[in-house]
Amino acid sequence: MPKLLVDGLMFGEGPRWRENSLWLSDMHAQQVLRVSQTGEAEVIVELANDQPSGLGWLPNGDLLIVSMTERTLLRYDGVELSIHADLSELASWYCNDMVVDQHGRAYVGNFGFDLHNRAPHAPAELICVEPNGKARVVAGDVMFPNGTVITPDGKTLIVGESFGGKLTAFDIDDSGDLSNRRVWAELPDRAVPDGICLDAGGGIWSASPSTNECIRQIEGGEVTHRVELERGGFACMIGGDNLYVLTSSSSVPAECKANRDARVEIYNAPYPAAGWP
Repeated sequence: MPKLLVDGLMFGEGPRWRENSLWLSDMHAQQVLRVSQTGEAEVIVELANDQPSGLGWLPNGDLLIVSMTERTLLRYDGVELSIHADLSELASWYCNDMVVDQHGRAYVGNFGFDLHNRAPHAPAELICVEPNGKARVVAGDVMFPNGTVITPDGKTLIVGESFGGKLTAFDIDDSGDLSNRRVWAELPDRAVPDGICLDAGGGIWSASPSTNECIRQIEGGEVTHRVELERGGFACMIGGDNLYVLTSSSSVPAECKANRDARVEIYNAPYPAAGWP
């Protein structure tokens, strides 16, 4: 049995390690949580009308939160919650995960199509939101852009294309624009990248809900480590010596709310975290 940090969640997403705590979105409970290393969960923000997903921080410490169905990026200064950017004219469908870089630029993905009503698959956009809230599309034709990381030098962004079965890299220029698109790694058969994280050994961990595992690959695609899970793994993050994996028996919203069996599992990490998030 895996070691558990916390259970009883509806559906965990967007894990981040900050101030010796794990932060995450309990998406269908509409809450952003901070979880201590001993498993105490504190509600930081509760959204009244939407589900939170990706998380990140501006240089001044304000928390950014993806508000999924409203397709907005919210900003929480510790007291008030406000709209940092309205992405509804740029995102094809519900927004999901993101990464925020050292400058406070947020790169936000979206579904691209109505996933839960089984609409035909369609490509989506990556949207860059500047620290002042101005937003623009910086990449298109991405098949369900999901977990995203930025390398420690700030020069490469890598995004998991969940319905492309691959990790795709871009160069980042000084203005935050993306270029030189290329495949960083293809995932093994049937595996898909959902949430991802980057480590100091140059590897990327992908939580793969389709194969009930968390996979570490290096550039080119070689699989160096696998963590077998008892059920779907939907996101992962490294904190200290630990790999935190968010798992659930389902990703269907109604089932997540009824089951309330999502949890955070703890495994050993061979390398510390690197880059962003």
